[in-house]
Amino acid sequence: MQYQGLKHLKDSSKNFFLLAGPCVIEGESMAMDIAEKVVKVTSELGIPYVFKGSYRKANRSRLDSFTGIGDEKALAILRKVRETFDVPVVTDIHTPDEARMAAEYVDVLQIPAFLCRQTDLLVAAARTGRTVNIKKGQFLSPEAMSHAVMKVLEAGNQDVAITERGTTFGYQDLIVDYRGIPVMKRNDCPVILDATHSLQQPNQMAGVTGGRPELIETIARCGIAAGVDGLFMETHQDPSVAKSDGANMLALDRLPALLRRLTVLREAVNEADRM
Repeated sequence: MQYQGLKHLKDSSKNFFLLAGPCVIEGESMAMDIAEKVVKVTSELGIPYVFKGSYRKANRSRLDSFTGIGDEKALAILRKVRETFDVPVVTDIHTPDEARMAAEYVDVLQIPAFLCRQTDLLVAAARTGRTVNIKKGQFLSPEAMSHAVMKVLEAGNQDVAITERGTTFGYQDLIVDYRGIPVMKRNDCPVILDATHSLQQPNQMAGVTGGRPELIETIARCGIAAGVDGLFMETHQDPSVAKSDGANMLALDRLPALLRRLTVLREAVNEADRM
């Protein structure tokens, strides 16, 4: 594998690129199974693919929420996915020290939405030389993301991307403002749409985030039409038993048909752009 960054993935195919995998690494067998199935369908459709899996979940609603199987164990699984399937991998980081550690195992460091303004974290991620994917804060305007991008660029890293993941709409819902897609593309970096976290319903009384997974395809279709460069989706063999974010993940067996339909839509958008 000669991974050259998300900008290269964007330019290497007429299709969108995909970041997809489980919310969190729950074990080796589940991660390898998901990777194998997604690699198969993305290869068939010509979709550049990055395997996604968090090695640790730091932002949990309750103290007893699942956070991971152990940092080194989960990172080693990400490395195994990378080496076995010859695909780049992405994981979240939460502190500057994590940036240096995770960079030894993965190709893309993802900055969670709640942390997208944390200068020390952005600079540390940038200085690893890895791709930096910044999730747009639920509280930020699309225009404000230019400042986060500039922090990475000014730290010496040109390989940065922005991910739209919804904007706070009241206390317990999110909404995607598709006007922000062309606005964020002005930063001359890939813009990705997170089609699963955009459907979260946070701040539930039970302390477990809700979601609207039946609308994943709607969100993704609108993103393709709006011109996103890539899609982000969390998927699991059985979301009902997933240890994190099961309420808004896509069932793995539904992913192939969805990607085929989105590929057809992307072809139509490409044709329209040529007119």
